[in-house]
Amino acid sequence: MMRTISLALVRYYPHLLALSFLAFFILLGIDPVDRSVWIVEVIPIVLVFISLIFIYKKFQFTNLSYTLLLMWMVWHTIGGHYTFANVPFGFITDLFNFQRNNFDRVGHLVIGFYAYPMAEFLTRKKYTNAIVASFFGLFFIMSIAAGYEIIEWAYAVIDGGDTGIEFLGSQGDIWDAQKDMLADSIGAIISIALFLYIRPDKNRGD
Repeated sequence: MMRTISLALVRYYPHLLALSFLAFFILLGIDPVDRSVWIVEVIPIVLVFISLIFIYKKFQFTNLSYTLLLMWMVWHTIGGHYTFANVPFGFITDLFNFQRNNFDRVGHLVIGFYAYPMAEFLTRKKYTNAIVASFFGLFFIMSIAAGYEIIEWAYAVIDGGDTGIEFLGSQGDIWDAQKDMLADSIGAIISIALFLYIRPDKNRGD
């Protein structure tokens, strides 16, 4: 009986994650701190979520990949609700004596984890070997990081108001964009190291 339940949980793990996240997303979509900021912040989340649903029948990632994908979606949903600069993260700020709220920096680290599913996809589809896929995953994240920083800057300039500033989220740090891209890259390196250790293309065990 327990084995049957365990197998069912493994099999339907992506579905459970999707339903749990959907409920979480709806809950945090209620009365966000700034609705305009929330709208622009959730656009990439919605695009990723819909894309994963759309490709599910054609390609299923391992459960670990779905977990890594969900981590950023959850983190970004929280940031969208409060605005990243205003997420209640004071205990971490005080613990490490930070000069700013680094909730957004952790979010950039977590999005680096998307290098793992990217490398998994390339190797399981046999498009390339693990080494090339690892570098591609890293460069993929670095390019996304650079592109997103440009989008943040452009939106802040075009908006010209508080919404643009909140979306940019630099909190007065002149090196914010560079530090964010570094966090993205570190997250990617961590996830690639995990990928090379687990090698999901050789072992489909979740």
